[in-house]
Amino acid sequence: MGLKTSKATNFSLGDNNKLYLFGKFMYSELSTIEIPPQSAHLYSVIWLHGLGADGHDFEGIVPELHLQAAPSIHFIFPNAPVQPVTINGGMKMRAWYDILDMTLERKVDTNGIYQSSALINSLIEREMHKGISSENILLAGFSQGGVIALHAGLTYPHKLAGIIALSAYLPTISQLETERSTANHDTPILMAHGIIDPVVAIESGKATFHALQALDYPVEWHDYVMEHAVCQEEIEHISTFINTVFI
Repeated sequence: MGLKTSKATNFSLGDNNKLYLFGKFMYSELSTIEIPPQSAHLYSVIWLHGLGADGHDFEGIVPELHLQAAPSIHFIFPNAPVQPVTINGGMKMRAWYDILDMTLERKVDTNGIYQSSALINSLIEREMHKGISSENILLAGFSQGGVIALHAGLTYPHKLAGIIALSAYLPTISQLETERSTANHDTPILMAHGIIDPVVAIESGKATFHALQALDYPVEWHDYVMEHAVCQEEIEHISTFINTVFI
C-alpha cells in the first residue's frame, strides 16, 4: 500500500505567538506540505527545500527512499517565508535567509538563519507534543534548507535522530563552537554534494565537513559527479542513513 496523499497545512507557533522578521515581512507561522503516517506514528522527518523552491520540492522523493519504517513516519515539508533575496536583484521568493553575494565565502544574513532555525525548532516541538521523542525526529535539507537543518539541529537542546545536509555548508560554523548543544554532539550527520556544483561550491561543503569532524561530530561525506541537484546514488545513501537511524 502506498503513502497517503499529502496535504498542505498552516502551522502556528503556538501560545507564545512569536513574530519573526524576514526582510520587511513578519511571520508567525509556516505553511507545510505533509505526508501522514499510514500506521502508528513513531518517527518524523522535517525536510527543508532550497532557495526559490517550496515544500513540494522533495515530496516526490519519499517513495524512492524505500524506508523500512515508512508506514510509521510523518513527513513534513515546510515552506520557507517569502522575502527579497539580494543576489536575485531583491526579487521576492521563498528563502530561509537572504544571500548577499555569491563569492566562495557567500556573505549571508546570519540573523535570518537564526530566525528560520527558531521556526524549525517550533516544528520539532509540535511533533514532540504529539508524543514523538526528539530522538525519533530527523532534520533534512537541500542547499539553504541544509544550512538550516545543520544549524537548527546542532543547536537544538534535545537529542535528534539525525541530520541530512545536501549540497549545503554551514556559514555559522564559528558560532557553533560556542552555541552547539551537547545533546546533539553524537547525532549522526550525512553530508552529500555534487563535485561540479556551480551554486554551492564543493569546497564550502567540504570545509564544513572537516570543521564538524574537528569538533568530533559523527559526520559522513559523499560526493557525486553532478551539479546542484540530487542523484540516484545519493538517494540510496540517504535511504541507508535513515534506515540506520530509524530502528
